Amino acid sequence: MTMIVLVVATLGFRLLGMLPGLARFATWRVSAAHGLAVMLVMTAGAHFVPPGVTFMPNHADMVAMVPPFVPFPALMVYLTGILELAGAVGLVLPATRRAAGICLALLFVLMLPANIHAALAGVTFAGEAASPLWQRIPEQVLYIGVALWAAGAIRGFSGRTASASSASTGL
Repeated sequence: MTMIVLVVATLGFRLLGMLPGLARFATWRVSAAHGLAVMLVMTAGAHFVPPGVTFMPNHADMVAMVPPFVPFPALMVYLTGILELAGAVGLVLPATRRAAGICLALLFVLMLPANIHAALAGVTFAGEAASPLWQRIPEQVLYIGVALWAAGAIRGFSGRTASASSASTGL
């Protein structure tokens, strides 16, 4: 579900960038930063949902994900939720986007053991089985890559539109 949210939100922002007056979203990189922010707001919300809620993952589900070697699991769930929300805000602000993306990539690396534990321990989310490792690890790697790319920490596809590239090269 999170992958779908990331893709749909990124495409939505990129389409908005084609409209007059919304040049903010004129690049894939900025659209991806905003798409990742939308996904993070959604995932961070689960960190604070009371245990009685069953239509979506809740705080108790998240606590069950925390590996046994991590101290204060309930506190860690709240802390990671706050960090995800802070990262989402940081991604949408141009002045903090780079730092936020790098910090989020580190957070995603630190949270990988929880995702592995959830898959191996059969943790359920809102009564549904956790996604298997073959799915979770590539997703986590993708989120790390998107965070770093949106931050401008990874070179490669520049995220510019064809017209912007042509204008900058004089073509």
